[in-house]
Amino acid sequence: MTRQPLRLAILEAERILGTAGVASPRVDAELIAAHVLGVERTRLPMVPLVDPPVVDAIGQLVAQRAKRVPLQHLTGWAAMGRISVGVGPGVFVPRPETELLLAWGLTLLTGVRDPVVVDLCTGTGVLALAMAGERPDAVVHAVELDSVALAWARQNAELRAQGGDTPIRLYAGDATDPAVLSDLDGAVDLVLCNPPYVPEGTEVPPEVAEHDPAMAVFSGPDGLDVIRPVIAAAARLLRPGGGLAIEHDDTQGYRVTELLAARRVLTDVRDHTDLAGRSRFSTALRTAAA
Repeated sequence: MTRQPLRLAILEAERILGTAGVASPRVDAELIAAHVLGVERTRLPMVPLVDPPVVDAIGQLVAQRAKRVPLQHLTGWAAMGRISVGVGPGVFVPRPETELLLAWGLTLLTGVRDPVVVDLCTGTGVLALAMAGERPDAVVHAVELDSVALAWARQNAELRAQGGDTPIRLYAGDATDPAVLSDLDGAVDLVLCNPPYVPEGTEVPPEVAEHDPAMAVFSGPDGLDVIRPVIAAAARLLRPGGGLAIEHDDTQGYRVTELLAARRVLTDVRDHTDLAGRSRFSTALRTAAA
């Protein structure tokens, strides 16, 4: 059995994925190779030669990725901050850009003891779990409407709790319900939300169109059907000085900031860009005024 250079297998994988229209063929090829080998991506240069079965296993996953199956479905996980969560069919795959929203929330909570955090539209639970992992003193509440996503969130929450993280509190509920978590009114330090926000009819990549659940992606003609009631919920839930961070489409920044500014109890409204300079999420703070 002749061993083969891993570098050549990765180059071939990159070629195939590039031809298939995958947005980041080199990165995906390396992540697939690292997954098959069971090593960190940064350790790939330390593996110069691999056995033919390894090359075959990489090729099989590359063939699936070339069909635009999400990379995270192939590896079974997605990262957020310093944690990872299980993902698969039926649940929205977390995106790296959302880490910026998480970072903003963590900064806001600096110096706040035993903070109360609410994650609306939690999906896999990734934001809530990342927050619990970073702030073990926090009481984190997470809300999800879809039963399949909620099952993924429960599974992920159980695994993180078994690993020693502070357990989160999961709820089956609708973020657009005017009474969602009403028992927490005026007591929340931070509301996070990565809602569905793509306008209906928008063309999206195959990974999204064929694998992300539509209810986690699309949200009415302008993409704001969930964002509007989430803003109302945050205005009700937040204590004075508390903050809201809500992700949105890169075309919606000005609309979301307008909606936030229209709430008299919200102030310091700002829009934030991602690493590519695109409008990505908006934030606001709760004033002391009634």
